Amino acid sequence: MSRSLCLAFLSFLLSTAVFGSSRRLRLAKPDPFDAAATARWLASENSWGVLSTISSDLGGSPFGNVVSYSDGLPKKGLGIPYFYLTTLDPTARDVLVDRRSSLTLSEFPLGTCGKIDPENPTCSKMTLTGKLNLVDANCTEGQFAKQALFSKHPEMKGWPKNHNFKIFKLEIENIFLIDWFGGAKPLSPSEYLENPKSLLSAI
Repeated sequence: MSRSLCLAFLSFLLSTAVFGSSRRLRLAKPDPFDAAATARWLASENSWGVLSTISSDLGGSPFGNVVSYSDGLPKKGLGIPYFYLTTLDPTARDVLVDRRSSLTLSEFPLGTCGKIDPENPTCSKMTLTGKLNLVDANCTEGQFAKQALFSKHPEMKGWPKNHNFKIFKLEIENIFLIDWFGGAKPLSPSEYLENPKSLLSAI
């Protein structure tokens, strides 16, 4: 990763810290009519999902894999999913050939859907689609990503060094969100990442 990209990410962290000094991500389930808040809540409160890639082992067939991820420190998510992957696993091998990927999350594991079926539209679900990119572990973003991952998944610290785990992040290009009846909610990546009034609630 270039020095300019590292500096750009540092600027992003600092701008987020301004809001974080007086506000924080909503902990309770947001209003279903606030698509950006619901999407950020799903990303922040979950710690695992299904990461789908274009399989290099199966002739380009879709391949979904359960993976752990983090979008920031606990209760302080920034919306960008980071992963700790090894090429001993097919997911990492796939993205080194074709970076197109998607991460699917559900509200159901959070325990807030009650007794309804996970496919019920009021049990929120989201798919983030984009490109999975390597992150330089020595960059500011890389250090942040490692802290974010290890804070939610402390077991990762002890994973074998000779497995050469690397940090990846999903560069989001499209968001598919259903959190109520009526079909998918329109939500752009910029609205998802850059609308603090929608994403944050006052303490």
